[in-house]
Amino acid sequence: MLSLLRKTLSLTFFALAVLAGYALWYAFAPIALPRTPAEFRVEPGSSLRSAARQMEAAGIPLGRWRFEALVRALGRSQEIKAGSYELQAAVSPLELLDKLSRGDVTQAELALIEGWNIRQVRAALDGHAFLRHDSAGMDDAELLRRVGAVEAHPEGLFFPDTYLFAKGSSDFDVLRRAYRTQQRHLAREWESREPGLPYRTPYQALIMASVIEKETGRATDREMVAGALSNRLRIGMRLQADPTVIYGLGAAFDGNLRRRHLEEDGPYNSYTRAGLPPTPIAMPGLASLRAALHPAKTDAIYYVARGDGSSQFSRTLDEHNRAVAKYQLKR
Repeated sequence: MLSLLRKTLSLTFFALAVLAGYALWYAFAPIALPRTPAEFRVEPGSSLRSAARQMEAAGIPLGRWRFEALVRALGRSQEIKAGSYELQAAVSPLELLDKLSRGDVTQAELALIEGWNIRQVRAALDGHAFLRHDSAGMDDAELLRRVGAVEAHPEGLFFPDTYLFAKGSSDFDVLRRAYRTQQRHLAREWESREPGLPYRTPYQALIMASVIEKETGRATDREMVAGALSNRLRIGMRLQADPTVIYGLGAAFDGNLRRRHLEEDGPYNSYTRAGLPPTPIAMPGLASLRAALHPAKTDAIYYVARGDGSSQFSRTLDEHNRAVAKYQLKR
């Protein structure tokens, strides 16, 4: 009887040793990838079992049941993070688990450019290969609701910057970040604004910043452009800014702004209507936000392009007419 017990215990220990040896071998043996790089995605909210299934469905031959057993044995089943992953070379199951636990996801990027309008923003989102196009075809009202915006029009609400994201992310992830970033910058600049500015709300400052963004040919002139435009508002003079007219023309603008366009009344025609346009006309960057809320202290109300990207500023109409003759008419 004692001999049988010893044999049973010996077999049990042997089996456990074999099992432990196999588990150790599995944990450190490289996974034979069918190709490199190998890409897969773990969806948000996935359990360990679901994550293992998604990896195998993407062609990662990890041995799903063995991988699950290893992760559970190590007590790490709650560590796996969602996202898009890429394997550049063969890794062991333990290395794969470490990668999943770190959330070492692959990233893509999208640049939103200062001065873009909302049509350009949405085209960039729709055309990005590594985004899910959840907003494609959606109207503006629903898009704003989905990003948590309280405004009625999307123009100018998204901060121009380069955004990094995990491949396979929703385009709404980028839009929400861009919206919150713009709101944060606008709130901070509004709090530190110069006294006596001719706009009553942060949104009006955002509108002015968008006009400054489109009107400025050289960064060094930005505060002066802001000063001249704010002076016009302060004295009740029309802004007379070509970019507002161009924005109002929309897709009908063919690149040539004609006199009849300046004379045709519309909500964005700052030649026929006083005050600010009803909405921003583009995405202003941080420099334009700051210029709108910290304009140069100047008596200038006129400016004209010199032809090299810079502007000539004038205090009076006579000075301005001379500048136009010199730089525009070449007289």
